[in-house]
Amino acid sequence: MPDEDDSGDAPKGFEYAAEKVRSFPQTSGVYLMKDTADRVIYVGKAKSLRSRAGSYFLKAAAEDQRTASWIGEIADIDFIECDSEVDALLMESRLIKDIQPKNNKDLKDDKSFPYLMITTRDEFPRVEVTREPKERGVKLYGPFPSAGALRGAIQVLQRIFKFRTCNLDITESDEKWQWFRPCLLHSIHQCTAPCNFRISKEEYRRDIKRLQTFMEGGKKRLLQEMNNEMMTASKSLDFERAAVLRDEIKMLDRLEERGELEANAQPEVFYIDPKKGLAGLRKVLGLAETPRVIEGMDIAHLGGDETVASMVQFIDGLPFKPGYRRFRIQDVDGIDDFRSMYEVVSRRFRRLSDEGESFPDILLIDGGKGQLNAAMAAFRDQDITPPTVISLAKREEEIFRPGESESIKLSRNSYALRLLQYVRDESHRFAQHYHHILRSKSTFDR
Repeated sequence: MPDEDDSGDAPKGFEYAAEKVRSFPQTSGVYLMKDTADRVIYVGKAKSLRSRAGSYFLKAAAEDQRTASWIGEIADIDFIECDSEVDALLMESRLIKDIQPKNNKDLKDDKSFPYLMITTRDEFPRVEVTREPKERGVKLYGPFPSAGALRGAIQVLQRIFKFRTCNLDITESDEKWQWFRPCLLHSIHQCTAPCNFRISKEEYRRDIKRLQTFMEGGKKRLLQEMNNEMMTASKSLDFERAAVLRDEIKMLDRLEERGELEANAQPEVFYIDPKKGLAGLRKVLGLAETPRVIEGMDIAHLGGDETVASMVQFIDGLPFKPGYRRFRIQDVDGIDDFRSMYEVVSRRFRRLSDEGESFPDILLIDGGKGQLNAAMAAFRDQDITPPTVISLAKREEEIFRPGESESIKLSRNSYALRLLQYVRDESHRFAQHYHHILRSKSTFDR
């Protein structure tokens, strides 16, 4: 935190703070609003301290119902620089918990705010975001002001510490896990797959301990420990371990390059309960296990004969943006939704099959029986065993299944239907950004 301004005898007040914020750096950090008694009345985080803190001194802040009642109390402002937006998010949470500023009052007691929870009693602890934290057998961090920012931070940290976020009850003594197929998070190097014993209990817990050290503000100490371990591994000729540590250290050092947390986060779902939606789908579709991964596909026509397919990916009922794909339709002349769906399903699942990657638990096709039949024909002609495939028709929101003439009609208030609608609507929204993709054609899938 910078030293107090002793440049003169100018009285502190709103104008003083407004002028002071102009000298703030354009870096990540936490800002602290103070009143005339030098008490901290509000704490916030920022990717750019000057821009974010400065916004409180604009006319719009005085008219915003969230800030209008208290910004007139601001008499001074200070800041703490952080290495990245993730560090700022964690610093903000710790300061709010310690200081309890009156204008962050909602976060002090309200259990509806999100926490990061680590299940310490599990043999292979898992990490999750929860609004209903347990009191025993867990390590809690938070509460956090923004669920979206927290989910974005977890997604960034998972690339470094590779912890699991599933609900599997994994025990080292149960041999069945030796034959369990890891989910796609392992394929994209965001989980070490304890579900298949790809990592030992001791090694996995070491990674969780590192995550906890980072969450508790020990980033510098953690980096030093990891550097020492990397040197030891190298001297012992364990070059594979040394390389893993080198990459993890590099990612920790470059957290500030990860971009805005909210932009890359899995959006918060307010109108459905993801867990209830997935449990409902298991029951409705007669699945042996609760599904974790859903992929949704949609066909869109954008300008003349241009046709594009979008694919979105949901994990545990929430969008997983790194898994999104767009496909430019190549082998169909004119507008033909059925043949376009056939092509994109063929291309997507042939690639997954050839590369030995995991299939989604559910493939949701946007449309009726025609689109569903086209998708199933693609699996048949590629000689690929399909996952659970369904389609959702917009007009009556009917669910169709292969080989069944009668549709499934769920209540409009059904959690399962709402989740499917969310996947379908997200795939449609994603398709509409086609013109952005044209500016970067290399992002089209093979």
